[in-house]
Amino acid sequence: MSTKHFFPDTTGVVVKGLQSLVARNSHLELDEANKVVFSRTHPTSKISVISGGGSGHEPAWSGYVGDGMLAAAVCGEVFASPSTKQIMAAIQHVPSDVGIILCGLLVRTLMFNSITNYTGDNLHFGLAREKARGMGHKVAMLRMTDDVALGREQTENLGRRGLAGNMFGEAGLVGAASHRNWAFERCTELGESVNAQLVTVGSSLDHCHVPGRAHHDSVPQDAYVLGMGIHNEPGLHEISPIPSAEDLISQMLAYLLDPNDKDRAFVPFKSSDETGLLINNFGGMSNFELEALTGTTDMLLKRDYGIAPVRIYAQAFETSLNAPGWSISLFNLSGVAKDVNSSTSEIIEMLDMDTTAPAWPRTGYAQAENVKRSTAEKQGDGTATASAKHYGPSVDATILERALRKACTSAVDAEPDITKWDIQMGDGDCGEAVVGICHGIVSKLDSGLCKDGSLFHILDVVGECVEEIGGTLGAIISIVLASFTAELRQAYAENQNSLDIDVKTVSAAAHSALQNLMSYTSARVGGRTVMDALIPFCETLKEKLDMAKAVDAAEKGAKATAGMKAKFGRATYVGDKTDSRDTPPDPGAWAAAVFLRGFLSGLDGAV
Repeated sequence: MSTKHFFPDTTGVVVKGLQSLVARNSHLELDEANKVVFSRTHPTSKISVISGGGSGHEPAWSGYVGDGMLAAAVCGEVFASPSTKQIMAAIQHVPSDVGIILCGLLVRTLMFNSITNYTGDNLHFGLAREKARGMGHKVAMLRMTDDVALGREQTENLGRRGLAGNMFGEAGLVGAASHRNWAFERCTELGESVNAQLVTVGSSLDHCHVPGRAHHDSVPQDAYVLGMGIHNEPGLHEISPIPSAEDLISQMLAYLLDPNDKDRAFVPFKSSDETGLLINNFGGMSNFELEALTGTTDMLLKRDYGIAPVRIYAQAFETSLNAPGWSISLFNLSGVAKDVNSSTSEIIEMLDMDTTAPAWPRTGYAQAENVKRSTAEKQGDGTATASAKHYGPSVDATILERALRKACTSAVDAEPDITKWDIQMGDGDCGEAVVGICHGIVSKLDSGLCKDGSLFHILDVVGECVEEIGGTLGAIISIVLASFTAELRQAYAENQNSLDIDVKTVSAAAHSALQNLMSYTSARVGGRTVMDALIPFCETLKEKLDMAKAVDAAEKGAKATAGMKAKFGRATYVGDKTDSRDTPPDPGAWAAAVFLRGFLSGLDGAV
């Protein structure tokens, strides 16, 4: 775990964070003394939904305050439940007048307290409820208990823990129902149904670290914890070695969905049920990895259980400071609709409702509309339509395929040197990129790319192979190829009957492509880039109309980059740390020269 923090301890940090949230959202207001964030726009005519708990779980709960969600959130210190006094302050900030005033003042206030079933929260919210009832308020309390990891037997006395799935209820639906003016009793019923139709399980690679605290347990490097909570509690199992992501997710889904696990089969799910999936970041996961875990979870749900979620949410909903973990929540929307005598479409509409709550995800589900595409557009896989494949001049398929294969073989054979040089001067990925491009081209050749000799189609597909790799080298080569192909297409359109694909035509198109490329990059000869090979090649080809001399010029330019100080790219970061006399040729320039040499040898006298 990371034990370094910008704040040496948690003193005053909670209020600082709440000040930031309120400063960025004009509908929010902060009671600093009581650490209560409340909505300035919440009308007294609607039910007030109040939630809260210890801090360190942001954006829960303050991030869900807004129209259609929470009316107020009460924030304790890190992992500490808020006091009864704080909760009473929240009640006072968001009163709800539902009733009629006749010759006097009759106040019938409706409050909704929603908590995550931790002992401190239970006691303090319970006491606040009793005090509020004594003041004449009508108050109901919901306990959100979605964690399945510990099962019925271990939670017999206290009940299950609340985890991130409760956001479906207290923020996503109960607040929306209040906004739609559902009756108090029906909102209560909805909240209880959400809890009954919701299951969550978490896992983590380690515990979180609280600023200022010296003693923390840690999970071994080769292990992960299944059933992790959000307060550094021990999980259900510590498993080593760490399985593949797919195996891990399969274990987690079994805890949620196995009907034979009588200790944890809390909610039945059928493939015909409409289901919501919520993936929560415990705070220390990268978005990169969380999205991949979400995609894998969705895939396994469909493959192994026939469940295709109609709503998927993935982000940090309820964190545990910087814990490197995550959780899966499944929500049976059809079950809730049945429980509250509603329709699944209405439940989904409420999840999709717009809200001013800053942390609720804007997924775009409600705004999505299909757009009709004409048949003239490209196919869904990005490849050209069948009619376009045969447009343009034809070339000798045998010669062109032989040249492309020879070029790819030469470049792949040069990969060890390219990678070695790139590790020395860059980030080491150039050789991998070159091999990826070449393997992509060869795969297309094996599938019969050149069999019809359709030049434009061949160039388009080769360009797609380059584009798929990405990176700076891929972008430069892609621009050259795309521009080269565009120049040939324009020439063909102007003179379809007599255009010859000869060295003169090719050299003119290549030179124009070079000029276009140079408008996108300031790299020139002497900058230690692939341009040190491409510029001499294109200029020599245009001047000499000789492919062999052009390839010689490319090789000479690539070799000249040895000992040259870089002016562009990551190699510039090496700076004075490396003696320029020891620097190898630029990997990108060398790769281009090798590819061109191989292509020339494959032509074997055709030019």
